[in-house]
Amino acid sequence: MTKDEKSPSKLVKQTFDLVLIPMLAVLTALIIGGFIIVATDTNVYTAFEEGGLGVGLSAVGTSILVAYGSMFSGSVGSWRDISESLVASTPYIFAGLAVAVSFRGGLFNVGVEGQLILAVMASVYVGSRFPFLPWIIHLPLTILAGMAAGALWAGLAGYLKAKTGAHEVINTIMMNYIVYLFADWSLNGFLCRVPCSSPVSPPVLPSAYLPQFFYRLHLGFPLALMVAFGVWWLLFKTTIGFEIRTVGTNPNAARYGGIQTTRVMVMTMALSGALAGLAGASELLGVNRVLASGFSSGYGFDAIALALLGRSHPLGVVLASLLFGTLRSGATRMQSLASIPTDIISIIQALVIVFIAAPAIIRWVYRVKAKGTDEGSTVLVQGWGS
Repeated sequence: MTKDEKSPSKLVKQTFDLVLIPMLAVLTALIIGGFIIVATDTNVYTAFEEGGLGVGLSAVGTSILVAYGSMFSGSVGSWRDISESLVASTPYIFAGLAVAVSFRGGLFNVGVEGQLILAVMASVYVGSRFPFLPWIIHLPLTILAGMAAGALWAGLAGYLKAKTGAHEVINTIMMNYIVYLFADWSLNGFLCRVPCSSPVSPPVLPSAYLPQFFYRLHLGFPLALMVAFGVWWLLFKTTIGFEIRTVGTNPNAARYGGIQTTRVMVMTMALSGALAGLAGASELLGVNRVLASGFSSGYGFDAIALALLGRSHPLGVVLASLLFGTLRSGATRMQSLASIPTDIISIIQALVIVFIAAPAIIRWVYRVKAKGTDEGSTVLVQGWGS
């Protein structure tokens, strides 16, 4: 790195260039979401019909302000609301890191949802048994069970990719459905709470709870931040991380350089699955305490957007997860106060995915010049989402 590249102004410009497109993508999604809110608000149509253009335009502004204002107050309006937003962000951080790690390794783990659910099944099985174990042993054992289940399930997809060339996207999608059906069967069978009158697992024992220390905010949130730091250190400060990023950039060159690409691919997917397992275990042990049908609300699929929004960097994933957690937490208040359905938040998240996946749209709308488009610049192959 040259002396000029180390200068504070240069670092600030590089950081700004890195976050500019994601910030504009979120802003654009919120603007379009505002149009959708107005288009679905019957009070706006009534105002135009009865009061004319002036009253109608005033109703448009009021509709947007009430909707987003209630969402904001419901997510950060009080310390309790902030704690709920952080609780909602916790599984997002783990799941987003899971996808980001696979992206860095040049793999696309679409199976985070299935790995998460399988991890919850393993965690609830261990966490609802062994009442004689103390908290200091039972809680780590329950978390490790979830991580191991996610790692083994994702590692299988990585092995198939490395050994047979079977595409990990197809494998992980199909493996998701295997987990869904297996979970439904289990909740009506060996994993069902006795007497088995409904598809719900036995509750996790208190010795396996993640302690809560601020309203409902539990130990999973600081654990997620520590794991994010650990993932950053692994990817950018260790030989293993260098191998993962090298294979993700160019597996042929990595193989020529002596890196065992098969081992790295399996290891990358296993690490991704372990992080997905942490997402499920944290939500189970910190919030729900039981496994029921529909346990996950799409965390695994939202994680793809988080990794894209965070540019597959742990810090970016954490910030994107806090954003999505805030949106998710404020959606309930928005629905109760402004009568705006929570599906609007899902639409906004989907729009963020679209604009991040197709940054040319954002660059065209805001006239932002793409980096590396100067004549004579070199374009390098990169892994997914980087």
